[in-house]
Amino acid sequence: MNALSTFRRALVLSLALLFTLQIGSSTSRAQDSAADQRANEALSAPTDSTVADAAGRSTETPSIRPLELLTKGGWLMMPIVLMSIVVVAIGIERALGLRESKVVPEGLVSELGRLAESSVFDPRQAYQLCQKYPSSAAKVVRAMLLKVGRPHAEVETTVANACQAESDALYANVRTLNLAASVTPLLGLLGTVWGMIQAFFVTAQLPDASNKGEALAQGIYVALVTTFVGLAVAIPAAVLAHYFEGRILRLLRQVENLAASLLPQVERYEGKLRLDKQRLESEAPTNSNANGPHMHASPARQA
Repeated sequence: MNALSTFRRALVLSLALLFTLQIGSSTSRAQDSAADQRANEALSAPTDSTVADAAGRSTETPSIRPLELLTKGGWLMMPIVLMSIVVVAIGIERALGLRESKVVPEGLVSELGRLAESSVFDPRQAYQLCQKYPSSAAKVVRAMLLKVGRPHAEVETTVANACQAESDALYANVRTLNLAASVTPLLGLLGTVWGMIQAFFVTAQLPDASNKGEALAQGIYVALVTTFVGLAVAIPAAVLAHYFEGRILRLLRQVENLAASLLPQVERYEGKLRLDKQRLESEAPTNSNANGPHMHASPARQA
């Protein structure tokens, strides 16, 4: 969280600096333009033809209308817009799903830590704590506890497989963000190439007396819209995917550390105890009384 806070502060400071520089640059350009205009007016007075020409021209500078351009982008704009909706939806979903309380709850870590440090480690009570805090970490610990009494190698393999399963689940939607970051620019480029083909075709069919340069320029700048929109979708998708991948790796390390801290306590029951999953699942986490929880375990069997 310290790195994220530092990044946010750096981003805010950078945006503020960029905004200040932009204002200063605009002010300087405006002052230079006004000075040049006053110098030109002092050197020469406008003639009648100049006044007439200026009056005939429009004083409004042409501006680009983004919504109008989007409608002219062609049919390839539809998958790009659809991909942008998917990127926004996955970004919101992963931001909520990758919260630390959803993957490694603080309550689960602290209570399991106290239980591991106690003189008598109770696997059944640890299992009930995992039921109390449903999360990715709880699933890994539950899988490990169900192997209580098994050989050490088998317990370690179970933990590794459970961590891999949770990793695949956390990475599922992030892979879609990577796909969007890769495919969307290609869709934009395809739309641009198709638009340029159309622009050259239309220009070639115009009469000789027509202004072919103007028609070609208009077709090309409309064709470039799909590339611009594709990049506008792909860049945030790539940034989100990179951020979520780093967050997943950090959370998975916490899960592995939690399982490793409980592993020595689980090894103490090797060949001595088996937990019954059905009985543990049917019991509520609050069934233990003041005298301590009762162990429901089957006798140890020879491996």
